[in-house]
Amino acid sequence: MNIIETSLLDVKIIETDVFGDHRGFFTEVYTKDKFMTAGITHEFIQDNHSLSVEPGIIRGMHYQLNPKAQTKIVRATTGAIYDVLVDMRKGSPTYGKWEGFILSEYNHRQLLVPAGFAHGFCTITGNVNVEYKVDQLYSPEHDRGIAFDDPDLAINWPVTSPILSEKDTKHPRLKEAENNFVWEGK
Repeated sequence: MNIIETSLLDVKIIETDVFGDHRGFFTEVYTKDKFMTAGITHEFIQDNHSLSVEPGIIRGMHYQLNPKAQTKIVRATTGAIYDVLVDMRKGSPTYGKWEGFILSEYNHRQLLVPAGFAHGFCTITGNVNVEYKVDQLYSPEHDRGIAFDDPDLAINWPVTSPILSEKDTKHPRLKEAENNFVWEGK
């Protein structure tokens, strides 16, 4: 297993060992002991799965407030996504910064999304299946989002006319969003 640090503090790309031949491939997507040895010690309690049928769909930018903030491990099992994170932790050296990552069925990469980050993705291909682990259950009372097109963030999405849910068209800008995250300075 290979862990790659990113420009956002505490965000990591996870590459598991992939064994392939003419039949296909095999990988251990999650092995608790291996992840713990790599410093990923969260207790994941639920797996989620979404299907996006068209390219150009943006889902995000979502987060849950404390005490129900979620850490996630995200991967694309079919197709490809441009996965974006925004650091919302007040006091963090990377507060208000974003970074995007390609996750696909071909690169087998996973992304560790720590609590305190807004998360979203844009489908690059059609029929994209995204699966992700979370360490907190969904809590409608704590569910929030920030605008995918916040001009202060200037996220460079790979689409000019995104397909959005009604909910995702109504999120506030980062500077107006409800936010109770504080960087713990690790």
